[in-house]
Amino acid sequence: MLMQTHEARLAALREELKRRGVDGFVIPISDEHMSEYVGDYAQRLAWLTGFGGSAGFAAVTLDHAAIFVDGRYTVQVREQVDGNLFDYKSVPTDTLSGWLAEVCESGATIAYDPWLHTWAWVEALEKTVAPKGITLVPAASNPLDAVWADQPAPSPAVAIAHDEAMAGRSSADKRAAVADWLIREGHDAVVIPALDSVAWLLNIRGADVAHTPVALSYVIAHKDGSAELFIAPEKVTPELTRHLGNAVTIRDRTAFEGALAGFAGKSVAIDPDFAVVGIAQALRAGGAQFAFKQDPTILAKAIKNPAEQQGHRDAQARDGAAVSKFLRWLEIEAPKGGVDELSAAAKLQAFREEDPGLSDLSFDTISAAAGHAALPHYKVDEDSNIPIPPSSIYLVDSGGQYPGGTTDITRTVWVGPGEPSAEMRDRNTRVLKGHIQLARAVFPQGTAGGQLDVLARQYLWEAGVDYAHGTGHGVGSVLAVHEGPQRIAKPAGGQAGTGQELFAGMILSNEPGYYKQGAFGIRIENLVLVEERTIAGMEGRYLGFETLTFVPLDRKLIEKALLTAEEVAWVDGYHAQVRALLSPRLAGEDLAWVERETQPL
Repeated sequence: MLMQTHEARLAALREELKRRGVDGFVIPISDEHMSEYVGDYAQRLAWLTGFGGSAGFAAVTLDHAAIFVDGRYTVQVREQVDGNLFDYKSVPTDTLSGWLAEVCESGATIAYDPWLHTWAWVEALEKTVAPKGITLVPAASNPLDAVWADQPAPSPAVAIAHDEAMAGRSSADKRAAVADWLIREGHDAVVIPALDSVAWLLNIRGADVAHTPVALSYVIAHKDGSAELFIAPEKVTPELTRHLGNAVTIRDRTAFEGALAGFAGKSVAIDPDFAVVGIAQALRAGGAQFAFKQDPTILAKAIKNPAEQQGHRDAQARDGAAVSKFLRWLEIEAPKGGVDELSAAAKLQAFREEDPGLSDLSFDTISAAAGHAALPHYKVDEDSNIPIPPSSIYLVDSGGQYPGGTTDITRTVWVGPGEPSAEMRDRNTRVLKGHIQLARAVFPQGTAGGQLDVLARQYLWEAGVDYAHGTGHGVGSVLAVHEGPQRIAKPAGGQAGTGQELFAGMILSNEPGYYKQGAFGIRIENLVLVEERTIAGMEGRYLGFETLTFVPLDRKLIEKALLTAEEVAWVDGYHAQVRALLSPRLAGEDLAWVERETQPL
């Protein structure tokens, strides 16, 4: 009999912990590759608790349980998780170590799955709980998996070759660059567990994680340019084998841990952010020396070559046409009162699916009406779904996976009848002004994303308001919609990526916002490409941004009087580019709508 209630699931997990002789267990949202988005088989936190957010973790002891989320999910966690079963904890104020110290007696043993956590996580937690007499122990297998009777199997989808013309560079060339890096750094091999890094290095793609076209696999790359791919046999086709060639040995995914024992006396590099502690423990047990180094594919993957840049431009043109059709449809239908958040998201997906090249969305669409738009990471479902009220703001953040690129766009629109309030127009225009200043930025080589963040916030700060998320994230090439190492965000708090130097070829989002709790939210997001800039008399190398996303901005939310002449010129120039790019892809009323919406301010 399957356990349908979360109370029954929690009780079963506790019985399993007792059977194993441990006092507690930690359940993250994670997989063996430290992926941001994970396959259904790895959705352990959702199965145990009901929580559907993308960040958080739970801890369960024999007598207590708690779920830890950050401020993005304060409302959601209370809607989805039974407070009689789990205490609600808010990070970073509440810590796992502090909670364990409260609820555990000295001598308690807390288990963790070594294939779901990094070395740094284990080390930091050990350091803080050891003084309380609490011991961390790696579980030989995941105790939650032992009680999850109907746990989905990992996806059986086959891995496919990614067209080298789209990739712009052969796998052999990429592996040679990794080999050169290994020789320079003094290592024999590097373990590459990040799924998008594996996909990039071998020019393969898959369908194992929703919205991210990757195949569940590991790579060990060697200093002679060869590599071993560890992947389930059912995923391998003759076409894939031919594509990979003789220098890539294909091995069963289950052989990966054992292979790590074969490096006795050798030096192996592992990435501290993506290599789980199980990898480090297996290397150490086998007698290898290991060193924490950033995966050598990460920066190379972030710097898009000309073929990837052009593929992305093509993807943006396709996507821009679909989003524009949707916005015209929304303008007509939403004021009638018959459209809700889910039906709007479904209609947008349908417009995207008119393009036969679309393989997937690039993430779950954020379709947010009224007060929901004030939740930056809102995810609509059957329980949270509301009608889009007439005379309100609607925010939609969405993207697609196309043959040449990955898109991500946010548009905020006024749903009639009537006019937006003066406050709405003011806030939207301040967000737009920041967006323009970042889009127009020119900066010297060596500048980090964190140094540019203030450009997008300055006009909001003038009004005494701000937004609590980063301004820009990296984007992959037919890969993850969130890609490092570059980021545009406040440098405070040591946020990952904010100190990363920006290089020509990197793609980032430009997405300032404003959120009035319970009332409305605004975000304007385009993707931009870092490009070289030539300035008369310049000393050194300078960079700027090429805007890649082309969809009309909502004129009803723009207060022209707040814009400078240069900003008005930017909007008019941007809209002229939208018109030129999308006109050949649209017809009839859709074309007329774009022409109307892109007239000069």
